[in-house]
Amino acid sequence: MSVVGTSGVGKSTFARALAERLDVPHIELDELHWGPDWTAAPAPEFRAVVRARLDGPEWVIDGNYQSKLGRMVWEHADTVVWLDPPRWLTMWRLTRRTAGRVFGRQTLWNGNRESLAVFKIWKGEESVLWWSWVTFARNRERYLSAMSDPALDGLAFHRLRTRRDVGAFLKQAG
Repeated sequence: MSVVGTSGVGKSTFARALAERLDVPHIELDELHWGPDWTAAPAPEFRAVVRARLDGPEWVIDGNYQSKLGRMVWEHADTVVWLDPPRWLTMWRLTRRTAGRVFGRQTLWNGNRESLAVFKIWKGEESVLWWSWVTFARNRERYLSAMSDPALDGLAFHRLRTRRDVGAFLKQAG
C-alpha cells in the first residue's frame, strides 16, 4: 500500500499506524532518500534500494518521489491512500511539526536535524514550508489525474480529506 500527499499532511504518522494495524513493514521513503548532512541519494541508487524493499509480499510505504521513482511504487502496490487535507491545515500542521523538530533538536534519518533555515521560505527548496506550499496544487492535480488514469485501473485509490476519513480508514483496516 502506498501513502502519498504533500509534505506535512501526516503521511509517515498515518503509514506507521496503518502498517501496525495490518502487521506489515512500514517503509519511509524519506529515510531511504536522505543520507547524512541531507545528502540526497542519486536516482539510480535510490531506485535500487526502494526496489529491494518492494520485494516483500506486503508493506505500507509513504512518500512521493515520483521524479526519481516514476510509478515504480505503484507498480508494486494494490492500493494508494492519498492524504489530502486543505492547504491551510497542511501548512499549520507542517509549521507546528517543523517547529517541534527544530526546537526539540529531533534527530531524523541518518543523523539529520532540521534547522531554523527551514523557516526561510525565501531560500526556496531549502525550506520544507516553501516546498509544501509550492507543490500542494501540483500534487493535487497529479493525484486527481492518477485516480482517473486508465493505466492505473488496477489500483484502488482512497482520497482522505479529513481526520474522520483517516480514522474511518484505519478502523476499517484494523
